[in-house]
Amino acid sequence: MSARPVFYNSAFVRAPERLILRGGAWRAIDIPVRYGVFDHPTMGRCLIDTGYAPRVMQGPRSAALRLYAAALRPRLLRDQRPAPEAIAAILLTHLHADHIAALRDYPEAPIYADGAGVDHYLNAIGLTRLRHGVFRELLPADFTERIVRFGSRPLAEAPLGLGPARDVFGDGAVLAVPLPGHMRGHTGFVWPKLDPPLLYAADAQWCACAVMENRPPGPPARWIMDDSEADKITRARIAAFARAGGDVIYCHDPAPLE
Repeated sequence: MSARPVFYNSAFVRAPERLILRGGAWRAIDIPVRYGVFDHPTMGRCLIDTGYAPRVMQGPRSAALRLYAAALRPRLLRDQRPAPEAIAAILLTHLHADHIAALRDYPEAPIYADGAGVDHYLNAIGLTRLRHGVFRELLPADFTERIVRFGSRPLAEAPLGLGPARDVFGDGAVLAVPLPGHMRGHTGFVWPKLDPPLLYAADAQWCACAVMENRPPGPPARWIMDDSEADKITRARIAAFARAGGDVIYCHDPAPLE
């Protein structure tokens, strides 16, 4: 493993291309659900989200989680996540089930996340959480005690015009950058010392061409978006970053990673 994150696929969800890309085809495509792993020079091995896990699809579950799993029907792949004892920290982009489903498998690691987003969804009523794919049963019992809030980390400036960020470990190696629109508290991560700088934009869009060609999806995907105006601004920032030479990776882009 290296300082540059490596991304793995935890599952595929099959859906029409048009669902994730304006003007896309009606043909069904396989949409990956990625998570990342990287080595920090002093912190150690870190996990970026966790992807899907079997507890979404099997075992005792709430009716809401059963409904969610039946609607999306993710096809789980071989688990390649590091062993719990190997992980020194977990960096969360947001609280959707496909990003936090294996959190309970890592009972010791501190969890870095957007505090305002966490507060919003933990205090929300059940229907709000269901609409946004947030299930408290997937979170560790000590989740709030283990959270390291991005707001507590030093301020920094992300490269290539991405704007204000937070220095996750205080050494400039990885920055947490707010990417609002998709979900309250949605955050991307930037490795500014890589050449070129790398942005993991998570779910800012499902595929790169939606950003670079200004083709975000319409309904029903747009209906579950947290803030459509913020999404426009986020897309413009990411497109400018990419055009300035930055590298961008998304969680669900069907295009294979290089």
